[in-house]
Amino acid sequence: MTATITKTTCPYCGVGCGVNVTVPNIDSGLSLDNIPPVSGDLDHPANFGRLCVKGSSLAQTLQSDDRLLVPTVKGEAVSWESAVDTVSEKIAQVVKDHGPDAFAFYLSGQILTEDYYVANKLAKGFIGTANVDTNSRLCMASAVVGYKRAFGSDTVPCNYEDLELCDLLIMVGSNAAWTHPILYQRIVAAKKQRPNMKVVVIDPRETATCDIADLHLAIRPGSDAAVFSFLLQHSVDVGVLDSAFISRHTNGFKEALNQATESTPTLSSVANFCDISEQDLLLLASWWAKTEKTVSFYSQGVNQSASGVDKCNAIINCHLATGRIGKEGAGPFSITGQPNAMGGREVGGLANQLAAHMDFATPGAQELVQRFWQAPNMATENGLKAVDLFQAMEEGKIKVVWIMSTNPMVSMPDTAQVRRALEKCELVIVSDCKAHTDTTAMADVLFPATGWSEKDGTVTNSERRISRQRGLLPAPGEAKHDWWVICKVAKCLGYQSAFSYRNVHEIFAEHAGLSEFENSGKRDFDIGHFSRITKEEYDALIPVQWPVPKGRPEGTKRMFEDARFFTPDNRARFIPITPTLPIHQATPEWPFTLNTGRVRDQWHTMTRTGDAALLTKHTDQPYVEVHPKDAKRLEISDKSLVRLTSPYGEALLKAKISRAVSPGNVFTPIHWTLQFANAAVVSNLIPQVADPLSGQPESKHAQVKLEAVKNIAYGVVISAEPLQTLDFTYWCRVPSEQGYHYEVVWSECENVASIQAMLEGSIQSQGEWLEYTNPKTHQIRLAQIVNQRLVSVSYLHPAPESISCDWLESKLMNKEALSDLDRMAILVGLPANVEDKGAIVCSCFQIGTKQIEKAIKEGVCSVEALGSRLKCGTNCGSCLPELKHFIPIKTELSA
Repeated sequence: MTATITKTTCPYCGVGCGVNVTVPNIDSGLSLDNIPPVSGDLDHPANFGRLCVKGSSLAQTLQSDDRLLVPTVKGEAVSWESAVDTVSEKIAQVVKDHGPDAFAFYLSGQILTEDYYVANKLAKGFIGTANVDTNSRLCMASAVVGYKRAFGSDTVPCNYEDLELCDLLIMVGSNAAWTHPILYQRIVAAKKQRPNMKVVVIDPRETATCDIADLHLAIRPGSDAAVFSFLLQHSVDVGVLDSAFISRHTNGFKEALNQATESTPTLSSVANFCDISEQDLLLLASWWAKTEKTVSFYSQGVNQSASGVDKCNAIINCHLATGRIGKEGAGPFSITGQPNAMGGREVGGLANQLAAHMDFATPGAQELVQRFWQAPNMATENGLKAVDLFQAMEEGKIKVVWIMSTNPMVSMPDTAQVRRALEKCELVIVSDCKAHTDTTAMADVLFPATGWSEKDGTVTNSERRISRQRGLLPAPGEAKHDWWVICKVAKCLGYQSAFSYRNVHEIFAEHAGLSEFENSGKRDFDIGHFSRITKEEYDALIPVQWPVPKGRPEGTKRMFEDARFFTPDNRARFIPITPTLPIHQATPEWPFTLNTGRVRDQWHTMTRTGDAALLTKHTDQPYVEVHPKDAKRLEISDKSLVRLTSPYGEALLKAKISRAVSPGNVFTPIHWTLQFANAAVVSNLIPQVADPLSGQPESKHAQVKLEAVKNIAYGVVISAEPLQTLDFTYWCRVPSEQGYHYEVVWSECENVASIQAMLEGSIQSQGEWLEYTNPKTHQIRLAQIVNQRLVSVSYLHPAPESISCDWLESKLMNKEALSDLDRMAILVGLPANVEDKGAIVCSCFQIGTKQIEKAIKEGVCSVEALGSRLKCGTNCGSCLPELKHFIPIKTELSA
């Protein structure tokens, strides 16, 4: 049997790694059963063959019991024709009765550029509304506005090589070791080759990224801009300004410097504002002053702020003042969070944009796009940004919303408000791969969408590199590409000729044609080279960085090398900045500051990664990270249940006692939804505070209070069947390869009978029960046996307790009947002849803490030696920072 290697692109973070999938050439065609694991594409310039554990586990996500396979209206399966008629008739009715702004799209950085393009074209050019926003508003909007204010365009000046070529890398609000692991490993390798390269991490929390940091500035949350305001003044004081560059290629330097001097006048004032030592701040300033090749690399810790745009411009100001832009190893580099956040920006996927990097504020841009599209109802002004859009929905102004490939019931701040808005909306349309998400539960119409491995189109990564995401598998059931569905609705609305695309490459060609239309170098985004691309050329497209104008098929490696910007006078602009702290500060009533973020092996709201059991091994349930001093004062123990409350809602999370956060600060990850846990949606706690310029919510910051939940018991339930009723104080469903694994918390129970009754109400199968109780420890263990096979096992204990579940899960519905020894081992929890790995550290090779500790006791004394012995850390490298923490154990044992 022969096979074909198909090159595609990973659907996770903004690094945009190339992926190879080896597809067997078989007569029966492709199926989920014959798609082997993926591998990294050695030829792709983003990753050169490396993949993180999420990318490496993509094959595990291709099968799902929860796939949305048919269109539904009001919960009933219908034909595509009926569903499209329902949607188009309602859109036509509300536009006629209430105007075009009664309709809105809410899109996603998960969809492809071509999907984005036709949605934007339909809404802004033909329906006549600019109410087209996206979840990219939640992660990239402030970076976009910062670039546009400075450069006149949303232009990322750097590339990934600059991260390897710089001599000083300042990482601000980015835990790249977990959020962009392959790019982080490129940085690690560069630093290893050039030990004199300095890395500075600016982050309130000590993250895995600090592993390679020469300096960690654990700043007060939200105080980032003051650091760069100080660096701007310091550049003047020590004489490292590029005066020629400032005078020839910029405007506004004097005003920006005056504002910096006024708002952050002294070293001590900045150190106090940021709550860091003067010595550390001066050390950073000294490295900045003597290092021309400097990259400032920033992400959500900067963007997700009520002053995120100003923070971005504070960073850019420093690079303009020293001429550190448009050169190798230098520049302000905003890293995108999603696989196609930049592709969405290219086609006008934000409510304040037009297609091809144009916007409503640019004279003549709206008329230019209208002529190119021959659009009859062109929108003329900005639409509603995400937070405003959902507020308008609750007010009854948005009558129809079409949500595509995103989960705002989890990702948008103030979940209660989002719920009210969707309940008020007359028609909620959701296009998704999944039948059950927190958002599909609110839908009137569900459109089954194709997903990764089925979708066909392009994405653009953080260094402006356009790559193909190729379809490998046929669409299951009646799932359709998003662009196809949008075009079907457009045709029903009467716009047949403008949406009569026969293939996705025709959309891409039109997108390229608009980018070059009346451009002549005036606009940054120009991929005119592809305006007449054929299907064969499109199918063979190799990764390339825009701009790709006609005559330059090789693309553009780095922007602004000629120091010409996209402002009317071609000069960059300094922006005066006054550093400000978040609006909501801790108070006696709300004494803690909440920071939010990601964990290493999960992605967004887990609609894809939640299908891969392997990806839960490192972090199996949500948590709140609390400093030991705060935990002691509040009588919170490790892994105990904690209630977080804010003025907007509450969440129940397990505690993780850690010095990675400072006293008075807590951290919790964003991924868990109502599909995976009963009370862990973090956006319940987040206020709808947004940057006034970008509209990006301040999702990294909230006021909260903590309290230990008392009078409860902890447990785990492993079942071959899903639990039918989940009558627990807290539950979290952890994906398992053999069945279902639930971490649970009960209200304090008095006897075994009540627990057994609760479980019998949740599990349909009836059979024999094995029972073990320990009166001294108050442990209760129950196993349900049906036809000599294990159906469920439940452990209950009065305090948090780690249970190794892999062996127990392997025994669920095992083909062989249980032996007497098995029955005893099940109640004990682990047979004597099975290794207990401990908590998983290396997801790629499933290496746990106890295996690592054993190897160190046996003489292994370095991370490299651990890799040789156990293979941990030798694949994607994401676990390397954690592995290093184990090495000091050797010294302690020797002593």
